[in-house]
Amino acid sequence: MKTNRQKQIVELITKKSIETQEQLLQELLDCGYKCTQATVSRDIKELQVVKALDGIGGYRYYIPRKSEADKFDARFRIIFRECVTSLDYAQNLVVIKTMPGLAAAAGANLDALRIPAVLGTISGDDTTLVIMHDADSAAAFCAEIRKMLE
Repeated sequence: MKTNRQKQIVELITKKSIETQEQLLQELLDCGYKCTQATVSRDIKELQVVKALDGIGGYRYYIPRKSEADKFDARFRIIFRECVTSLDYAQNLVVIKTMPGLAAAAGANLDALRIPAVLGTISGDDTTLVIMHDADSAAAFCAEIRKMLE
């Protein structure tokens, strides 16, 4: 029931200009979903619906578009926090040590981020080698990862 209601909310917000929770609640009731304003409020929060200017002087609800980069960024942070044991660089090469068996996941996630300064990665069992454009890029990359790991 909840999943279907939330799908309906997304559809309604996408197709109609809905300005208030009360208006959304009425639209849901018209579609046959019997719920309360508190339920709608929770759904809005879970769906991460935002209210923004509609371009014609009013406000309306929008479903934020999550880019692929956002998804990878979140996954990247989780994987790195959980599996990286150390990292360092020499010239344009960054060596990332991970827990056994997790280097491939770390390397694949780095590749998916498509960081312009990263030329490529090579992963073994517990080590990923990141080849950067230059030494400055390697230093900046290591500093960012260290901040993230704190």
